[in-house]
Amino acid sequence: MQVTSLLSRHDHEHDESCASCGHDHEHAPVRLWQTLLGVVFVVNGFVVDWVFDRGHTVASASALIGAVILGYPIVWTAIKDLRTGVLSINELVAIAVLAAFASGDYKTAGVVAFFMLMGEIIETRTAEGARASIELLIKLTPTKARRITPQGEDEIAAKDLVVGDLIRIRPGDNVAADGMIVSGQGSFNQATITGESLPVDKKPGDEVFAGTQNLTGVLEIKVSRAGQDTTLGRVRELILAAEKTRLPIMKIVDQYMGFYTPLVLVIAALVWAFTRRLDNVISVIIFSCPCAFILATPTAMVAALSAAARLGILIKNVGDIELAAKINAFIFDKTGTLTTGELAVSRLAPLGETSPAELLQLAASAEKYSNHPTAKALALLAAEAGVALIEPQNFSETAGLGVKAQVNGGRVLVGRVQWLRDNGLKEDFLQSVDLNEAEGWSLIFVARDGRCVGWVGLEDKTRAEAREALAELKESGVRRIAMISGDRQAVAARVAREIGCEEARGECLPEDKVEFVRGIKAKGYKVAIVGDGVNDAPALAAGDIGIAMGAVGSEIAIHSATIALMNNDLRRLPFLIKLSRSTRAVINQNFMFGVAFIVGGMTLSALSYVPPVMAAAMHTAGSLIVVFNSARLVRKGEELEHYQSEIVVSKSGPPAVPAPKSGLAPSMAV
Repeated sequence: MQVTSLLSRHDHEHDESCASCGHDHEHAPVRLWQTLLGVVFVVNGFVVDWVFDRGHTVASASALIGAVILGYPIVWTAIKDLRTGVLSINELVAIAVLAAFASGDYKTAGVVAFFMLMGEIIETRTAEGARASIELLIKLTPTKARRITPQGEDEIAAKDLVVGDLIRIRPGDNVAADGMIVSGQGSFNQATITGESLPVDKKPGDEVFAGTQNLTGVLEIKVSRAGQDTTLGRVRELILAAEKTRLPIMKIVDQYMGFYTPLVLVIAALVWAFTRRLDNVISVIIFSCPCAFILATPTAMVAALSAAARLGILIKNVGDIELAAKINAFIFDKTGTLTTGELAVSRLAPLGETSPAELLQLAASAEKYSNHPTAKALALLAAEAGVALIEPQNFSETAGLGVKAQVNGGRVLVGRVQWLRDNGLKEDFLQSVDLNEAEGWSLIFVARDGRCVGWVGLEDKTRAEAREALAELKESGVRRIAMISGDRQAVAARVAREIGCEEARGECLPEDKVEFVRGIKAKGYKVAIVGDGVNDAPALAAGDIGIAMGAVGSEIAIHSATIALMNNDLRRLPFLIKLSRSTRAVINQNFMFGVAFIVGGMTLSALSYVPPVMAAAMHTAGSLIVVFNSARLVRKGEELEHYQSEIVVSKSGPPAVPAPKSGLAPSMAV
């Protein structure tokens, strides 16, 4: 009566795995009422026997009715299995119930049937509860949406939205479709998609995703993806597909189930031959039902999938959970994976009497109306540090070289060194530079009224949690960590030093990355490839496991790897390894307990130590022990929160931005 693969269920679709599991899914609610009704009659039999000395006939009749009600679904399921040519453990349970009937002790037959049914109901509902915890993460798309039309606001079904529609999102609303913010600002809870524990602020031009919740502000959003094409829709399909996949050990269990029932019947016949006690035979058959053994793997897998999905880790095949425990080499792409992929200010170097805050204010103010990545990086740092910008006058820009503007009455130039010289600066201001542009630094110089007042160093910044994540991977037993990049070797080497990566290769074309991966695999390593999923598809496919970073909203990223991280927090990687190993440990514990429980119970039953009623109760308890042991995995990773970089505020003056954790770039007193 138990499931052979809880993961194979999907909206009561009766595929082959459903047929073999022995569950009549459609009748689960009816069985609960049947169980309660049957228990009333069986208990009444016990009460009548206890109260009335001559109430045996009434007691037997009441117990018989209760036993029939409780035993009918068990026997009927076994008959249906036999009619379809399936031989499973359902027949063992049915034989145990029929044998109790044959003994004439209807109260025992009713109690045995009750415990077997309760075990099934509890296990089934526990499994459905674990699956529901995943569904709660992905069934958050609202059924209604407020579409904006020329006539006004019109409430329609979310499924009727099409690309290009304009919808209004109010505070507290869940977003009905993926889209771009046209107007308004708000904070969004994206935990259902990315696993981030903190709200994310959004402004016009930012993308929002179906299923996320708007916490503040009224926004208008232009729909870019609707229905099953949304990020949430694809996430849901991936999770449901993962539930249908199976581990090799689960397939082996199913393969030998057909031989198990005849073997148990032979053992039961031997027990009868040696003891001539029907109670012993019944107890042996009850203990032989390998419910705890069969539940060992699927319950652990459902719990692990739930824990991973809660943190924004999408695992397409449950086999990868087992495989991740064996990974001993990680290969990372650089840009967008170990680095943010965006230019950021890492160094402020004022000259003379100019203060760092003044240098930042001049540069960011002069660049205020530029769309260059440098201008965006300066504006971002100024906003984080609380430096107020001054409205520039007479702004002009030479594409790719620099900008000119009047800032606070002074003529300010911001740009490359040669451009400043072309605009009349004669002094040798390169003497103060201690950074090498060949290592990936981008340098811009700031001049006011014909005099250089400082320079700014920008870089594709390494992720703040990268060093911590790689250190945790090493602590977990990963023997080799490498970084491969299409960037220059000097740049790759600098990034590797900052994050503590011992091996780095630059100037790699996609085919070079694939060859590098194959070379490491040829040495016997189990390799995980981590990339951004856009230009790393060949390398991701070449590894034992491909992990796509920042897959939220990216169809390419979701489909190019076997595991997709919905946010860019690298600390999810060591968590994935720990989760995998914990899952494998729980499965092994469940298997050992299941085997010991079956062998020990059958032995004690054959020796007349365990009566049928106790055997049935112990059978249910054994299954629950496995379920609860697996349920421990659901809480894994609760301590892992979305990484937040800190802004350090100095005791006097404006805030100060800390240096990267590597300590290579000095801190910037802004």
